[in-house]
Amino acid sequence: RIEQDLGNLGVKIGRATLSNWVIKNGTAFFTPMYEFFHRKLLERGFAMADETPVQILHEPGRRAQTQSYMWLFRSGEDGEYPIILYKYSETRAGDTAVDFLDGFHGYLMCDGYSGYNKVKTAKRLACWAHVRRYLIDAIPKGKQLDYSQPSVQGVMYINQLFDKEDKIRKKYKTFDAIKEARDSQERPIIEGFLSWLDKQEPVRNSRLDKAVTYIRNRREHLATYLEDGRCSFSNNLSENSIRPFVVGRKGWLFCNTPAGAETSAMAYTMVEMAKANGVNPYHYLTFLFEKQPNETMSDDELEQLAPWNDEVKAEIQKRIEEQNKQQ
Repeated sequence: RIEQDLGNLGVKIGRATLSNWVIKNGTAFFTPMYEFFHRKLLERGFAMADETPVQILHEPGRRAQTQSYMWLFRSGEDGEYPIILYKYSETRAGDTAVDFLDGFHGYLMCDGYSGYNKVKTAKRLACWAHVRRYLIDAIPKGKQLDYSQPSVQGVMYINQLFDKEDKIRKKYKTFDAIKEARDSQERPIIEGFLSWLDKQEPVRNSRLDKAVTYIRNRREHLATYLEDGRCSFSNNLSENSIRPFVVGRKGWLFCNTPAGAETSAMAYTMVEMAKANGVNPYHYLTFLFEKQPNETMSDDELEQLAPWNDEVKAEIQKRIEEQNKQQ
C-alpha cells in the first residue's frame, strides 16, 4: 500500500527497497536499545510472558504454511518502569523462553503452556484468568445460573477471588499491605476452591474433565502469588501487551523473511516501550534515529536514551509542543 501511495505521488520506490530500509535501519539503531532493554528485564524480579503464531513465507528449510511464533516478554507489576520485548522464534518450543530468560531469577507469570516449565530459574505463577476461562467453557449451554453445576461452582470461587483482588488493589497502596490483605482475604477462598477441586470426578473427555485436568496440573502454582504483593494475579497484562501485534497481523498477514520478523519484533518493542512509558512513539523513534545508538555505547549512555528517562520524556514533550505550534 505504501508503494502504491508513493507511486501515485510520482515517487517510484519498490516494496523490496522499502523493506530493506526498515530492516537495515531497524537492525542498526534498534538492536543496541533492544539488547539494553533485555538486560534490564533480566535484572527484575518479576516477569510475564505470552506468545502468538506468525507466518513467515521464506524460512530456510520450512514450508510457507509452517507456523512460527512471536513471543512477548515483559516486566511484571512491581511498581517500576515497564519493559516490553517481542521475540521472533521459528517454534513454540520452551527453549526460546529458556534462552531469552537466561539469567532471570524471580517470579514468572504466564499461561498454562508447559514449555515455560523449562525455565528452571523462575518461580511459576498460575494465571487465574485462564483457570476461569476453562471452567466457563465447561458450563453447559443455558446453565450459567445453575449452581448445582460443578463448573458454575468453580467459577463462583474464582469470581470471588477476582472481586477481592480488585478491591484490594484499589484500597491498599503498598505491596506489603497487598500481601497481607491477600493472605487474610483470598487464601481462604483458594483453600475452598482446592477442596472443591478434590471432590470433582468429571466424565472422561468432557469439557469439565479438560478444565479439571488443566487446573490440577497447575495446582502447585495457584497460590504462589500470595507470597509477594508484587506478584501478578493473572496474565492479562501480558496478553494486553501482545495484542497490538495480534491486531496488526490482521492487516499485514505475514512476514516475508526471518530478518523481517526479527526487525518487526524490535520495531514493535520500541513502539510499545514508548507507549508503556508515556512517550509519543513517533517522536521517540525519530529521537532514536537522530541519536543513533550503537554497540559501542555503555549501559549508562543507553540509559540516557531510554523512554523512562525523565530527560527523554521532557525532550519528547518539547517536540510535541513545537509541532502543535506549527499546526
